[in-house]
Amino acid sequence: MLNSYASIWRGGVAMLLGGTGGGGFKMKALGLALAGVVAVAAQAPSREFDEWSEQFAAEWVRLAPQTATITQYFEGIEQAALDRELEPQTAEYRARRVATAQRGLEGLARFNDATLTSTQRISAAVMRSQLRTTVENAPYAAHTFVFRQFAGLHTDMVDLLSERHPLRNTGDFESYLARLEKVASRIDEGIAEARLAAERGLLPPRYILERVKAQLDIFYKAAPEQNVLVTALERRGAEAKGMSAEALAVAKKKAQALVTERVRPAYLRVAKFVDELITRAPEEGGLSRTPEGGPAYARALATYTTTTLTAEEIHALGLREVARIEAQQEALTRKLGFTEGSLVARVSAATATPALPDSPDPRKVILDDYLAIIRDAERRSEALFNLRPRAPIEVRRVPAMKEAASSAYYTAPAPDGSQPGVFWTPLRGPKFFKASRSLAYHEGVPGHHFQIAIMQELPGLPKYRAQRIFGGGSVHAEGWALYTEKLAIEEGWYEGDERGQLVALGSLLFRARRLVVDTGLHAKKWTRQQAIDYGISAQEVERYVVWPGQACSYMVGMLRIVELREKAKAELGAKFSLPAFHDVVLQTGSVPLDVLAEVIEGWIVERKKG
Repeated sequence: MLNSYASIWRGGVAMLLGGTGGGGFKMKALGLALAGVVAVAAQAPSREFDEWSEQFAAEWVRLAPQTATITQYFEGIEQAALDRELEPQTAEYRARRVATAQRGLEGLARFNDATLTSTQRISAAVMRSQLRTTVENAPYAAHTFVFRQFAGLHTDMVDLLSERHPLRNTGDFESYLARLEKVASRIDEGIAEARLAAERGLLPPRYILERVKAQLDIFYKAAPEQNVLVTALERRGAEAKGMSAEALAVAKKKAQALVTERVRPAYLRVAKFVDELITRAPEEGGLSRTPEGGPAYARALATYTTTTLTAEEIHALGLREVARIEAQQEALTRKLGFTEGSLVARVSAATATPALPDSPDPRKVILDDYLAIIRDAERRSEALFNLRPRAPIEVRRVPAMKEAASSAYYTAPAPDGSQPGVFWTPLRGPKFFKASRSLAYHEGVPGHHFQIAIMQELPGLPKYRAQRIFGGGSVHAEGWALYTEKLAIEEGWYEGDERGQLVALGSLLFRARRLVVDTGLHAKKWTRQQAIDYGISAQEVERYVVWPGQACSYMVGMLRIVELREKAKAELGAKFSLPAFHDVVLQTGSVPLDVLAEVIEGWIVERKKG
């Protein structure tokens, strides 16, 4: 899973029930003439478009200071000022974003695609997609409850400050403290927004609020000097250049005072509010149980899959993919000699591994093993990719406050090199098991790290494309990462490790089951237990309850990339090169799937010409 502020888009993709061969998607023609990745267009670049799009992108980022910090989008005084701010949690702020998006769409309408180069047409399409999504999703903002156990306001504040906010010099520490002083105001705004949502009947189920309460307990029950917002400053400050021990001690003392006087009381107010809500929260979740839940879920699916598929169609697609992958597991378990009992029981028996011993610390062993898998994947990738990122990648444990409710995820490297790409993995315990190869491929190499780090490093892209200010969204990002899991199976990375291959198939099956469960929860009024009984863990089910539609992006995106690859193979024959195909996808960067399809079509045409 990619954890970022990347944009998401709805396109004109049609039914995906006809398999992964050619013709499964009806794409919107953009008239992109691409040779390889970015063709040299007949006309010169439109200076007017470049100037306007760069100015508008900067305006868009100024509305999102947290995005500005993560991408370090500006320089000097302007960047420093944004690093001191936190985005308001108010209806007025959202209205301003929507108004800006509408102005952006009006600005884009002034440009004729025929007068733009291929790169500019892609940039316009990517920008247009994000702005349309912002406008179309606005009526359903309250359906995403502010305080949820997954990507809630209370955890996002901690993540931003403890891990993402740069701490390189004295100025960064000053901006950290300035932000810390604003946390309480943002939290109180969130409480007000959540109260309005609750009055409209937009409440998450009781079990979600109980998870939130547990997270809040971890945060405010720690002594101020042990609070993560203090210890993170101290830990990261020790590595900062030009920060004396005396200055760090002063900053720590100020942070501790702010946590004591402002931040902890704000989190206590959230906890009290959540306690009030728990007494009247529903027993079950899902958008279909909420006012206007049907249209809200349709928008979520459109946003996260970039298709026009209905919930019923995605549900059917999930059932089909589950059956296909289970058939592969059936054959492999029998090959391994497991022939008795149900398929679930045979897969479990074939893949069972003992828990790691308590000593040495199993968490360190797992982190080290994940890093070893990634280093091995980097070596294996040399035969499949011409492009590989310069930015390093590290493996870290998910911070304690959100670990209980967290899945693994990836965060992008800082553009200035101050932070690497990071594959975050939760290590909750009490039992610990071996590192998962497929998870390392998905979150790290050649999954999200190749996709995101390479995009940041590409020359010639506008900054807003390289930093994914507008982009292809979850279906592109997660589709690529799942594609690399499938690629590892296809390319023999599990040769001699049939049990490992069975685990990898289980990962693909998990994503197929997500299609069934997500649509079940939000369109068919499935209960939490029904979803668990279908083969999804309680923690994952609860994630889908609060993040409708996102779980559907993985499999839909992967199938589209595979379809495009197979189309290229069929049309190019001996001229097809898998590394070259991967280069096209990675160099194009984060784009809507219809744009990616046009790029691949152009590449096929040019490749045919030799």
